[in-house]
Amino acid sequence: MTHPDLVPPGQAADICHITLDDLVWALRQGWNDYRRAPAFGMFFSAVYVAGGIVLWLALGISGRVWWTVPVTVGFPILGPFAAVGLYEVSRRLERGEGLAWGPVLGVVLSQKDRQIPSMSAVIVVFFLFWMFLAHMIFALFLGLQAMTEVSTSYAVFLTPHGLAMLGFGTLVGAVFAGVLFATTVVSLPMLLDREVDFVTAMITSVQVVLGNPLVMLIWAAVIAICLFAAMLPVFLGLFVALPVLGHASWHLYRRAVF
Repeated sequence: MTHPDLVPPGQAADICHITLDDLVWALRQGWNDYRRAPAFGMFFSAVYVAGGIVLWLALGISGRVWWTVPVTVGFPILGPFAAVGLYEVSRRLERGEGLAWGPVLGVVLSQKDRQIPSMSAVIVVFFLFWMFLAHMIFALFLGLQAMTEVSTSYAVFLTPHGLAMLGFGTLVGAVFAGVLFATTVVSLPMLLDREVDFVTAMITSVQVVLGNPLVMLIWAAVIAICLFAAMLPVFLGLFVALPVLGHASWHLYRRAVF
């Protein structure tokens, strides 16, 4: 699918200055879009929520409860997979176009022939590498002997080695999340909206973050806090948090990139 405001491949867009008022405005627009099209928001969140519940249950049944922390921290980075449909809904509402399942899903499916799959591959690699590092950090700080204790008690996390592992793992995870946020916060909606390659989109996204460091840091914190809070009630809060944040991300992108 093509749009009338296409940018030639490889040509970066102009970066705009954004403020906290823009964040508040984007969140309001995200909430308004969710209220106007709640069925689409719930639909695109359903697969993500179902995947989280299945993964959480699988960890509990297998007794590998020590993986709950890294999986919980890393799992939200897969949220962009659910975002493409939300961006398309916001794009259509923004232009006053009608909403119908066929056209919206058609746009989502058509992304397989564009740059979104390449961006998705980058996100998957980030997630897998984070899980690998989480396993290595666990082994380095707690060792193989602690594996048995963790399966029956969380007390091992309160030991000096356990607290050190949590602190170091949180620091490494924050770095991973920050890099991924910087490369995807603008690139994903941009790849839907414009004909640019995924590398150009990633560079543009990083430029937006570097050009608006404080505002984007606050936006990252808002996303992290909302997603974490939404995951607590057995992931069910994501049926609201994901659509609102997804729609808001589209509107923030439209303010940040010209």
